[in-house]
Amino acid sequence: MSETVSYKDLGLVNSREIFRKAVVGGYAIPAYNFNNLEQLQAIITACAETRSPVILQISKGARSYANETMLRYMATGAVQMAKEMGADIPIVLHLDHGDSFELCKSCIESGFSSVMIDGSHLPYDENVALTRKVVEYAHQYDVTVEGELGVLAGIEDDVVAEKSTYTQPDEVEDFVKKTGVDSLAISIGTSHGAYKFKLKEGESVPPLRFDILEECEKRIPGFPIVLHGASSVVQAYVALINQYGGKMDGAVGVPEDQLRRAAASSVCKINIDSDGRLAVTAKIREYLANDPGEFDPRKYLGAARKELISLIKHKNVAVLGSAGKA
Repeated sequence: MSETVSYKDLGLVNSREIFRKAVVGGYAIPAYNFNNLEQLQAIITACAETRSPVILQISKGARSYANETMLRYMATGAVQMAKEMGADIPIVLHLDHGDSFELCKSCIESGFSSVMIDGSHLPYDENVALTRKVVEYAHQYDVTVEGELGVLAGIEDDVVAEKSTYTQPDEVEDFVKKTGVDSLAISIGTSHGAYKFKLKEGESVPPLRFDILEECEKRIPGFPIVLHGASSVVQAYVALINQYGGKMDGAVGVPEDQLRRAAASSVCKINIDSDGRLAVTAKIREYLANDPGEFDPRKYLGAARKELISLIKHKNVAVLGSAGKA
């Protein structure tokens, strides 16, 4: 891209002020990933109707899939759509799991208002150096930066890790001070994808490590903390997918009561991707199974979009507490 586009000209905001309000108010801002028009329409509709601030998340893979120029205009359209619904809600366009300085720089120059640089797989000092480099560049444009300490297990787009490494609370203060990041993703037991925990028959999901979260809060009081891999993997959707020809045995996520507890703490951003994918896939499978002659994408994608709106409203109201906070 030859010219730099400011997110402010697109009507977007960075995450600084909405995070400050979320930490004080004891709720979390929803960060929903999207890859296509219907997902974006659903996110904006649900957040406008519940008057919730929202972070629109784009992974590296989604950016490649949707085209970076198209994404910029989709973001502008999303802002305008919310306004025309009578809801002037704060909207952030955020790079999820940026893996290089070059990618973060490109996103900043194409209108993103927030970027994540994920150096969590690197040795500590290298993570600090890479994160600091992105922060120094981003802050010139008033773009906010999310860093990460600790590694989440699971698979999501290009992010793959065999096992998780919990965040070390004694590193967080040093990391925040040395890098200048605006928020920090930590690892307390969540994981990427739809298969977050391997459970034996009769086992329940292990609780998140709230002891680590509380220790991190003590080290960096009031600092915005982020939870990745926080889909609940709604079992009704898993059942629908399996009922209509899918194969998702053993898919399980983070219970909603644990996410509610996290949202009431310094966790002010909760990332949700897999639940949206499951809702869309379940409804498309159900629609086509019940009407195998249908070939109009508006019909089955419309049904999926409607379901996604319902899911997001539920998350905003009952799980994250972000409804009415715009």
